[in-house]
Amino acid sequence: MKLNMPGLWTRGQPWRTLLGALVAGLFLWTNLVSATTFTTSLDRDTIDLGERATLDLTFEGGGPQGTPALPNIPGLNLAYVGPSSQFSFVNGQTSSTITHHFSVTPQRLGVYTIPTLSVEIDGTVYNSQPLKLTVSQPNTPSQADMNSGSEVAFAKVVMPTADHLYVGQATSAELQIWLRDDVQNFGNLQMTGLPADGFNVGKLTERPRHRTQAGNRVYTIIPIAIPLTAIKSGTLTLGPLTAQMVIVLPGRSGQGGDPFFRQFFNTGEQKQITLTTDTNSIEALRLPANPPAGFTGAIGRFKMTVTEGPTNVAAGDPITLRVRLEGQGALDTISLPDFSTWNGFKSYPATSKTEYSDQQAQAGVKTFEQIVTPQNPEVKELPAFSLSYFDPELRAYQTLNQPALPISVRSAGAAPVPSIVASKPAGAENTAAQSDVLPIKQGLGALVATRAPLLVQPGFLALQCVPVLAFLSALIWRRRVENLANNPRLRRQRAVAQLVQAGLLDLRKLAAENNSEQFFATLFRLLQEQLGERLDCPATAITESVVDDRLSALKLPASVLTGLRDLFQLCNQARYAPVRDPQELAAVAAKFEASIRELQSVKA
Repeated sequence: MKLNMPGLWTRGQPWRTLLGALVAGLFLWTNLVSATTFTTSLDRDTIDLGERATLDLTFEGGGPQGTPALPNIPGLNLAYVGPSSQFSFVNGQTSSTITHHFSVTPQRLGVYTIPTLSVEIDGTVYNSQPLKLTVSQPNTPSQADMNSGSEVAFAKVVMPTADHLYVGQATSAELQIWLRDDVQNFGNLQMTGLPADGFNVGKLTERPRHRTQAGNRVYTIIPIAIPLTAIKSGTLTLGPLTAQMVIVLPGRSGQGGDPFFRQFFNTGEQKQITLTTDTNSIEALRLPANPPAGFTGAIGRFKMTVTEGPTNVAAGDPITLRVRLEGQGALDTISLPDFSTWNGFKSYPATSKTEYSDQQAQAGVKTFEQIVTPQNPEVKELPAFSLSYFDPELRAYQTLNQPALPISVRSAGAAPVPSIVASKPAGAENTAAQSDVLPIKQGLGALVATRAPLLVQPGFLALQCVPVLAFLSALIWRRRVENLANNPRLRRQRAVAQLVQAGLLDLRKLAAENNSEQFFATLFRLLQEQLGERLDCPATAITESVVDDRLSALKLPASVLTGLRDLFQLCNQARYAPVRDPQELAAVAAKFEASIRELQSVKA
């Protein structure tokens, strides 16, 4: 049967086409609405402590507004890295994918669960599947490998020498990073894991570096102090600590070139390494019961000094008590007793200042200033007071006692009675006659000699010369600056002279420190700079050959040429047979100074 309607198609096929388009559009809209997906994934589900994993939040067909928020997972540090997007057009269909990347850094060992994440997109809530991340113990070199010198770099922790701590006691551990002598350079040191169970960790500070020998190799030790405060009793653990750094190792032998120059110019291979330590533990004990009345939680060893002033005052005048506590321990936990309980005194809040003598804030001086005012003349002394602390070495409470201090208090002076000026009675007339005309002066007074005019005074004339002299000085200075700007040779000569002068001081210092490696590196650089200036060529082009090829044209004495040639040979030999005697290094520095003085005296 055919259905014919006026104004519409007169055949049945267009109706089928329209109906099919509506169904296809509805199906496409349904697919678009239901095409949005949300998934989470980890690039690795098992990592070592000190490594990082990447968490990806992938949205296909849509995405949330802004960056998705992640929950706080104890033991994991989640940091947002950034988004990435991908678009594709296949067979007339468009698809889009947005991925948000997060860096996952574990703080301690264990198995962690990233819970189900819920994200709302256009009013619809999408949930992800939970993920598991296993953080395992990384491989650490054995003590035998550390002692043999076979490890290029490793780290270890040195715990406090005491076999126990007390809750609230501040101490310090040391992270030591060992770098073998073939490490040319290092950088970008980052702590990636610092698990401390039962400790409160302070600010890490680097201590002075030193060198030592392990096996048949020499290591540079980088010590890093870790301030620790025990916050609970029982067995406390520190570690495993993990860190990452970039080191520069000597290039492969196929690269060619002198090893001394490869090390001097740092032409080596960079390598990123991960350092891991073992887990260290120590026992923490509770403080003994029944602490003294003046104990405020201070643990350490201290001594107290008290000064007061003035001691002869009137009632109501202030007296300043200065209490100085010096020692090692938790200075911030020490406080003065309550002086408001002193009879016959009025007290004010005390002020304090702490000055630490170490970078870990575990030793120093704390000074209090307490102001009290006696209220009556019957007060004869400042009452005694005490401070208490716990000494972990003696394992007992200690009390610092301050005896009573005699003072003299007098009565406050009586206030003067104000004088009252009576007003004149009404109607009284002024008896003194008021004169409107001053009397005429009968004499001119004594004559006084006047000063000479400024024009003939020497000081005034000399003052007029100051601008002229300033102008001439500025003109001469400007001419010298212009001459120096137009003479690059002269500028280089002065700069190199200053560089050599400073380098001589460095050579003497390195010789005294017996730092042979840095000594010859500095000596080679100074030779290049000075010879490059004399020969008007780049410093990097200076080698030992210029002594015979070009310096002979300057007509230098044979002794100077021989001395320079010997210095170059010493620099070349330092890599293979380093000089270890400070006296020999000082002799080389003196020889260099004498040769340079002869060389600078010759006009190039």
